[in-house]
Amino acid sequence: MRDEKDIWEQRYGSIVDLEKHLHRTGTRIVKVFLHLSCEEQRKRFFERIDEPDKNWKFSTSDIHERKYWKQYIKVYADCFHATSTYHAPWYVVPADDKENARLIVSQIVLDALGELKMAYPKTTEMHCLELHAIQKLLAK
Repeated sequence: MRDEKDIWEQRYGSIVDLEKHLHRTGTRIVKVFLHLSCEEQRKRFFERIDEPDKNWKFSTSDIHERKYWKQYIKVYADCFHATSTYHAPWYVVPADDKENARLIVSQIVLDALGELKMAYPKTTEMHCLELHAIQKLLAK
């Protein structure tokens, strides 16, 4: 039987390998984790219960899973440590304040797009001549 630690190390290695391949082939990877504090999660659970429009967001399994908060935090940290690389870093964004979290994520995306150095392709002189010839034909 395989060791659980070995299984996770292999999975993390597979993630890193895939992200390296994607980066090598021109894909920009942006990984964002919206980190909510335990207290903010509690407040949002109350909102989901108190506000009828948010009732659908609440599940009793949320309460059960909340018992494992500390374990989840450790597992997230392990994952981030193992899979955050130069070409595919993790951005851990504090998310208690939704408006600021959205601004931070927006800036991360804008920065990533800016790094792509995108531009329209340049046309050749020959293509310009062809376009002018077509323009003359259409003008008749």
